[in-house]
Amino acid sequence: MTVTLFTELDLHESLLDALRDKGYERPTAIQAEAIPPAMEGRDVLGSAPTGTGKTAAYLLPVLQHLLDFPRKKSGPPRVLIVTPTRELAMQVAEQAKELAAHTHLDIATITGGVAYMNHAVVFSDNQDIVVATTGRLLQYIKEENFDCRAVETLILDEADRMLDMGFAQDVEQIAAETRWRKQTLLFSATLEGNAVKDFSERLLNDPVEIDATPSRRERKKIVQWYYRADDLAHKTALLCHLLKQTDVTKTIVFVRKRERVHELVGWLREAGINSCYLEGEMVQAKRNEAIKRMNDGRMNVLVATDVAARGLDIDDVSHVINYDLPTTADVYLHRIGRTARAGRKGSAISLVESHDHLLLGKISRYLNEPLKPRVIDTLRPETRAPSAKVTGKPSKKVLAKRKEKKEEKLDKDKPKVKVRLRDKKNIGKRRTGKTAAVATSAAPPSGKGDD
Repeated sequence: MTVTLFTELDLHESLLDALRDKGYERPTAIQAEAIPPAMEGRDVLGSAPTGTGKTAAYLLPVLQHLLDFPRKKSGPPRVLIVTPTRELAMQVAEQAKELAAHTHLDIATITGGVAYMNHAVVFSDNQDIVVATTGRLLQYIKEENFDCRAVETLILDEADRMLDMGFAQDVEQIAAETRWRKQTLLFSATLEGNAVKDFSERLLNDPVEIDATPSRRERKKIVQWYYRADDLAHKTALLCHLLKQTDVTKTIVFVRKRERVHELVGWLREAGINSCYLEGEMVQAKRNEAIKRMNDGRMNVLVATDVAARGLDIDDVSHVINYDLPTTADVYLHRIGRTARAGRKGSAISLVESHDHLLLGKISRYLNEPLKPRVIDTLRPETRAPSAKVTGKPSKKVLAKRKEKKEEKLDKDKPKVKVRLRDKKNIGKRRTGKTAAVATSAAPPSGKGDD
């Protein structure tokens, strides 16, 4: 049965009230598919891009479970949600509090960048749900300040991001510490490749697999195009021109490296454009302040590294601009997912230098649709565009050569079997049919006919 309304999901009235408060009546694709099996207690392996309601897809079932089976006395957390970044942890906790607004459930966070004493409440008071980042959580587990034995449901959000950031071992250790759990929910923006699936096989038990990738029609809500740039100065001029357009109301500008963040903020300031920034080495208070200034409307340009590409939820982002193209296509998808959230429309613009065209081709193939070029009359590129060969798929000849090399490598890798002289010197000639017949006739008769 296809679920079209939240009221069809057999949710507690207090949760339905919270959804009404937020103005939500209809579940998104990932919510409609993931909530029923999760409410039945099944393990779930879910895939959905950011901005599609993934957080509520796992929060609503666990909140329902806590309401259905209340405990008699206070105790340690029953639900543990692990996220790759502090920002995501804080946003998940905030959303959990909004959905649990009409209940008596307690939600807390454990993240790095926060003084130890600020987490003391998590250890002393009753908590139903804890949202944590891996590093600080493991520290508290090792110090025996966090009790994992009461955890009934373990939720891993942005699992692909955790693997990218090298947290696989940490997550497996957390999973081992919570081995008494009854349910595991693992959500990822993509199930491409074997990494996430291999990871899930070690942690999940007979999961329901859900791939709620939006249709092409839904993706059309994000209009995507690119401008060619001759060099860094030309690229910066293009960016400044775009940020001064009236329809560009709130923008996230993505760069690849932390050093470029500070350079770009300075260049924008020189052009009369104020911006805030977000990068990995910032203390938590400054990160929170940057996000708050964007959400409050005090700033309308945020320059960020890919630390902001996952889980960052800023309201009404009209444009995402890739000042530097990301090195992988799935990161591109996460970046542009900052706009066109909750059914709205948005724009994603990439500024592409000549050395970026291979990446541009990779992104186009991943999306299965080409990114179209545009030109600003006053800022036309002076260099020629790279040939189609640079950005296109490899030719048949190239593919054949690659195959040949691969086969040669396989032959080299095969273990050599040593043939001894004694095995090959007395082989003799093989018998022909005639020789075999003569040998048979010359053979002595069997013992049966001797008498």
